[in-house]
Amino acid sequence: MMYAAEGVPSADPWAFQAHPQVWLLIAGLVGSYIYAVRVLGPTAVPEGTRAASRRQVACFVAAISLLWFASDWPVHDLAENYLYSAHMLQHMIISYFVPPLALLATPEWLLRVLVGRGRVYSAVRWLTKPVVAGVTFNLVIMITHIPGLVNRSAENTPLHYSLHVILVVSALLMWMPVLGPFRELQMGWGGKMIYLFLQSVVPTVPAGWLTFAEGVVYKHYDVPTRVYGLSPTSDQQIAGAIMKLGGGTFLWIIVIWMFFSRFAARFAQDNTYRRSEHPPMDSTDAVDDRPLTFDDVTAAFERSPATPEPVRDIS
Repeated sequence: MMYAAEGVPSADPWAFQAHPQVWLLIAGLVGSYIYAVRVLGPTAVPEGTRAASRRQVACFVAAISLLWFASDWPVHDLAENYLYSAHMLQHMIISYFVPPLALLATPEWLLRVLVGRGRVYSAVRWLTKPVVAGVTFNLVIMITHIPGLVNRSAENTPLHYSLHVILVVSALLMWMPVLGPFRELQMGWGGKMIYLFLQSVVPTVPAGWLTFAEGVVYKHYDVPTRVYGLSPTSDQQIAGAIMKLGGGTFLWIIVIWMFFSRFAARFAQDNTYRRSEHPPMDSTDAVDDRPLTFDDVTAAFERSPATPEPVRDIS
């Protein structure tokens, strides 16, 4: 926390603070990705194949940008010193937004190089089972909202960053069965939708608790300096709304997109009353709507092979 000379928290929550450890982390991640794509990639993929697609690079840029935004000034300082709602926004970004983008940015060959085929792969395969990954992620979510742990982590930087690492790792495991680079670890489309729906249900428990709690739950954020004039109770209620609406809405958008892109389009196509202008030639259900004419019948008889006459026994 930023302190004035008297040992009282600074009255300026927007004062700039440098976080070189965050800059080193971001630089390390960017450098590692460039090295993997430019140096390792050409030796791991067939000749003429891109080591990372443009879509993967775009997802990496988006993931790094969000991670930097959530970990650096001013979001980090507001989250650590003044507003629990900023703390909730920070956790929302690093658990719901950054991990799926990071997985979409990772080429399959790169993850296979990192994981291999031995015990590490077996551990990843077990940890990314939907039940294991989902329960682990939601347990981490519940534990990281315990008031005593939150208050202590806000004053202890190593503990604070350790909780962030645990949260990100559990989120990566949770998202792996949905969009991870390993296709063999992904569920079917129906299973993905049910899985994501369940992930949106559990966080409503701590969200409702924060929204309707009486008094200040997290004493660390009950400080004299108020950002935007928000009281500690209003701050908690906003945090609960972010947790419930932010994460739940994001997951529901993905579920709805999956339904319409995978099932609704096929349902509409299979149940349409309009006939296709070019029915598939190999389909037994293909129907030609042209009226049958005498010339068509004559041409069909001419194309059919002549029936050989039976051989008579004259003996």
